[in-house]
Amino acid sequence: MNVINQHFAPPPHLLNNRLSPTRNLLSSSNSMSSRKRKADDDGNSGDDDRMSASPSGSPAVLNRTLPPRHGFKRMRTNVSGRPLPLPRLLETLNADEMRNMLQSICERHPDISTEIVSTAPRPSVQSTLEVLGKYESAFQSAFPFGGRSASDYAYNRVRQQLVELLESLKDFTPHFLPPNEAQPATSLAYLDGATDIIHRLPDWDTYQHNRHKQEAYEEMAKAWASVIREAAKKAGGIQLQYGGWDQKIAKHNEVSGGRMLEAVNELRGGLGWMGGDGSAPSPAAGGPADTISIRQQLLSGTYGMGAPVRVGPW
Repeated sequence: MNVINQHFAPPPHLLNNRLSPTRNLLSSSNSMSSRKRKADDDGNSGDDDRMSASPSGSPAVLNRTLPPRHGFKRMRTNVSGRPLPLPRLLETLNADEMRNMLQSICERHPDISTEIVSTAPRPSVQSTLEVLGKYESAFQSAFPFGGRSASDYAYNRVRQQLVELLESLKDFTPHFLPPNEAQPATSLAYLDGATDIIHRLPDWDTYQHNRHKQEAYEEMAKAWASVIREAAKKAGGIQLQYGGWDQKIAKHNEVSGGRMLEAVNELRGGLGWMGGDGSAPSPAAGGPADTISIRQQLLSGTYGMGAPVRVGPW
């Protein structure tokens, strides 16, 4: 009987009691991890429904996590040389190159020239005077260093730039005259700035050289007269009455040595047509010391006679 008891195997539940404490802890930990994974699997069951299995059996990445394919473009590979597209080519041209190219195209294709003229924005007074200022700067820069600026030598050095400046004046001025320009204020503002440019031209030693300036004054006086004539017909000539243009035109005539008399006479007639009696002083009068305003002189036809009249700031 004792021999049989020695070879009898103990029950399985008794074997577990002989495990070490460490193995008991590991077994308990593995059991808890298994239960936790089961809980996580139960909680994420909704996500598993939205996942698709790859051919190999592994879960595929959700479509919503992938960036949209249409948001990226594959860069072209320059496998061979080719000319630039027109927009890129135009980006490389500066203003002078663009103007020269357009002018060359318009000379070869007059129909394109007509379309450009009709669709281009109208030049403003400021932009036009800036262009004229560039011509004037080129003229002033052409003078030789030293010597007299009114000499024949200086004239010969700057003659080309002088002609270019005066030609630009002849081209730009008609653009700001009626009926092409309907706003008298715009026309008057341009003529005021353009006339100042003529004032700054030198008086040459040789009389024949001064014909350029003389002709420029004559053209500008006619331009002033045409604008004044039209301005007197609009809104009762209010811009001539209260814009201080009577004094400005009188000042231009004074600086030019009386070469703007045609504009002065037109202004006198315009003020008379508007019923001005000269009883009220001009808004831009020089001050209480002026006993006779320039407007009164223009209406009476006595401007420039007798003692000089002080004119306010310009």
